[in-house]
Amino acid sequence: MNLPNKLTIFRIILVPIMVIIPFFNIPGEFLGIPISLLIIDAIFIIASITDKLDGHIARSRNQITTFGKFLDPLADKILVLAAMIMLVEFAKLPAWIPIIVLAREFIVSGYRLVAVEKGGKVIAASIWGKLKTVTQMIAIILAFIDVNAFCAFINGNLTGFAFVLNLVSSILMTISVIATIFSGYDYVKDGKDLLKDK
Repeated sequence: MNLPNKLTIFRIILVPIMVIIPFFNIPGEFLGIPISLLIIDAIFIIASITDKLDGHIARSRNQITTFGKFLDPLADKILVLAAMIMLVEFAKLPAWIPIIVLAREFIVSGYRLVAVEKGGKVIAASIWGKLKTVTQMIAIILAFIDVNAFCAFINGNLTGFAFVLNLVSSILMTISVIATIFSGYDYVKDGKDLLKDK
């Protein structure tokens, strides 16, 4: 097994580790942020780095494999959705956000399956897909260290750094949701002929 695939598997292994951290009830805070959330955030950041690293190594060393093509996007979806569900559980994120993300992933995966069945037509990732990935990752990282819920700044109770952090994380999360919807729409639009029986 090559290095990129090992990094992808490592990313998947980090997900259950990230998920079980709250069960340890780790005491203490740093700069007002619970230590447990900082640990979860650190794990998520490491996992996100491996996402970029495995793709770069695979391309630069010509180590792209069928196993990697299958597992890499799956690992990304598991990581992001696990993190978002945790944020919902921590009351930091409304449930409709991961629901939209999950719906988009089901739609895109369905189109990809049909594309393979009908001759392997590749639907290229749009600018919306790239914007979704970047804003989603940064928004999740910020949301874990933000002690306030999504869009809490609207209530006017936050000041200083807490206000800025909540504002930025909420805006980025909103942009990621918009990009998720539009990137899903691009897949539907570009692949609409796949659903026609010939």
